[in-house]
Amino acid sequence: MAAPVVMPKLGLTMTAGAVAQWNVGEGEHVDLGQVIVEVMTEKITYQVETPAAGVLLKVVVPEGEEVPVGALIGVVGEQGEDISALLAGSAGAVVAAAGGDGAAPTSSAAPAQVAASSAGAGGARVPASPAARKLAEELGMDLAGIQGSGPGGRVTLDDVTRAAESAAMVPTAPQVTSSEVVAALPAEPAGDAGLRPSTEVPYSGMRRAIGERMATSWTVSPMVTHHARADVHELRQLLAQVNEGRASREKISVTAAVVMAAARALREVPRLNASLTGDTIRLWDEINVGVAVALDDGLIVPVVRQADTKTLGEISREVGTLARRARGNKLTPDDVTGGTFTVSSLGSYGSVDWFTPIINQPEAAILGVGRIVDEVLALDGQPAVRPTMGLSLTFDHRVVDGGPVAEWLKTLLDCLEHPLQMLV
Repeated sequence: MAAPVVMPKLGLTMTAGAVAQWNVGEGEHVDLGQVIVEVMTEKITYQVETPAAGVLLKVVVPEGEEVPVGALIGVVGEQGEDISALLAGSAGAVVAAAGGDGAAPTSSAAPAQVAASSAGAGGARVPASPAARKLAEELGMDLAGIQGSGPGGRVTLDDVTRAAESAAMVPTAPQVTSSEVVAALPAEPAGDAGLRPSTEVPYSGMRRAIGERMATSWTVSPMVTHHARADVHELRQLLAQVNEGRASREKISVTAAVVMAAARALREVPRLNASLTGDTIRLWDEINVGVAVALDDGLIVPVVRQADTKTLGEISREVGTLARRARGNKLTPDDVTGGTFTVSSLGSYGSVDWFTPIINQPEAAILGVGRIVDEVLALDGQPAVRPTMGLSLTFDHRVVDGGPVAEWLKTLLDCLEHPLQMLV
């Protein structure tokens, strides 16, 4: 009997997903439990296993297309099996799954977000890419009023950007003529010396989702970055004492200490614990700190919820657990939504002192953490070698000005340089 492959619901807030990649083609054999397709939300890519052994009889939803949760995306069965009834019933199921006004339910554990209208005439869901839907939400635009240029009238990120530019909501990039582009290109090597790529990697899946989100953030937000350095001599001593005798997997990490310090600073200076959606700046009561985790093919930001209420040990264990789940592709949308502030650390690579992190929209700020290096500092008028950590805070100047940001950084430095104070 034919078995349907449907778009899974991976979390409380998920209402739709896109097919990122089919791992098998129509007519190919699959074993029970084999990963047959990868689906993607705005935040994560998830591997879907086949519900039965047999043959992939039909790819209902091609790669790159978004459908509601529960919609039929493929069919597995025996070769030659009649699946017409299953396919005929899938259209009604899609409409039912996309019913209402298309608004995502709000998780009780995450701050409520204001969603852009995704319903067209008669309440039908407007087809749109996840990135396009996110940008429309951030700009307060109605998807129903945007002409889609994608397959089947699907609204793309470019469609939203063009609509925003025409409404003077987003500054347009300077126009460059084709002759200027040609003039700027390097001369082509003569003869057989032309460059040929040895490997071509599709710009799709998580890489494309990250690229679109970063481009959107860079376009809509006037970003400013403040840099500082923290003397972490006392922090190193504290962590050495706390971690003495602990198993390697249980050790308290520097990242956990930074998350705790950031949460305490957000509690003291709540102006940075905010987001801008449309015409509204929201100051969140919950302090949910996202921690960027590097993967082989991209970056993901799981969230430590209510970080200001947790102990250093609790934060360290949660950060470690979320990182392991991220690298094992086991995160759900609920793990990566509801963040109010983000920490991105490159310190473990040992090569970066300061950098300019890009804001995780619609948050107001993101903290970049560099490596720890020994420097000569003046202490009580005498030179001393101390370990210092580079810190880079990028903030959205639409939401907050330099004064509160400097105050927040000062609070963060106090927590990191005198860590016992933030533990009591």
